[in-house]
Amino acid sequence: MSFLWFIIIGCVSGFIAGKLTDGSGNGLVLNLIIGIVGGLVGGFIFGILGIHTSSIIGSLITSVIGAVVLLWIYSWLSRKRG
Repeated sequence: MSFLWFIIIGCVSGFIAGKLTDGSGNGLVLNLIIGIVGGLVGGFIFGILGIHTSSIIGSLITSVIGAVVLLWIYSWLSRKRG
């Protein structure tokens, strides 16, 4: 059951991060990838800050923040290249 929650939280957080950063979703698969990697990035950032979450809402917030940071870094690098 935890794997199912991991997938659901990844999709939702990737979708929310896409809406927050550029105003459009990125598609189901890309939202999932962004959400999962964002969860890892958010967990790393929160770990450095000493913040730990144990609820579904906390995991969602962590994943959304990580996904937003990930999308921000991606847009910054893509602007710098072109």
